[in-house]
Amino acid sequence: MLNFLNTYFYPFIRSIQLTDVIDIILVAFIVYNVIKFVRQTRAAQLLKGIAILLVIMYLSDWFQLNVINFILLNTMQVGVTALLIVFQPELRRALEHMGRSKFGSIFSFEEHKNAEDIIDEICLAVNSMAKTKTGAILVFERKTKLDDMLTGGTLINSTISSELIENIFVPNTPLHDGAVVVRNGKIYKAACVLPLSGNKNLSKEFGTRHRAGLGISEQSDCVSLVVSEETGKISVMVNGDMIRNLSVASLSRLLNKLITEPDQEKMKNLRFWKGRDSK
Repeated sequence: MLNFLNTYFYPFIRSIQLTDVIDIILVAFIVYNVIKFVRQTRAAQLLKGIAILLVIMYLSDWFQLNVINFILLNTMQVGVTALLIVFQPELRRALEHMGRSKFGSIFSFEEHKNAEDIIDEICLAVNSMAKTKTGAILVFERKTKLDDMLTGGTLINSTISSELIENIFVPNTPLHDGAVVVRNGKIYKAACVLPLSGNKNLSKEFGTRHRAGLGISEQSDCVSLVVSEETGKISVMVNGDMIRNLSVASLSRLLNKLITEPDQEKMKNLRFWKGRDSK
């Protein structure tokens, strides 16, 4: 054992340089984050399938099954391009996440002092709509611009008030059927059509509003707020997670955490809310 250490182990340790240690740490960090990201998307199941195909390909080469090996080898070469197309939404989301140094805010620095007043107006409108079971969906834009994800919509560019929000979502009015987008502390657009969620495990109890709110949160860093037309319950979606059955008081605290105090650690703490009802 001592001979082994003197012959192989100690020379190997002495040959390691600081750059090698940094290199290994960086690779480990990248691999960890890639695995963490993949586990949160539909890519996990596809990667398992690719791993199985790779095992079969090497086994076919080992047992000299030339035809199968040829087919699999050429399929894998073409498959690299196919993967870029299939995983385009996930890759885009990952690159956008890398480009954000920190979670953004719908309010500029100068407007932070008015943020609580704006959230109060939003909560006042949501409370009224929840009581009357008026369906509504509001999307709060943060770092990622949403223009290329929105279809249609009417430009409003107005100061936020509870009366205006309630009037927009009055049933059978021109702007009620769609989402209101909030940008820089103002109502930017109304009657916007959002991309629906691709989550196949989403319960059938959720209608188009919930699927749209969840869908836009999956593709950007925005915050979505939905009032159910059937039950009047309040839900918030962020990063593809849904926080359900919020009271108005809980909604106010949550919006303040997500919007006026954007912070990575506070975002992590929101996993405590995930899948739970809030009173």
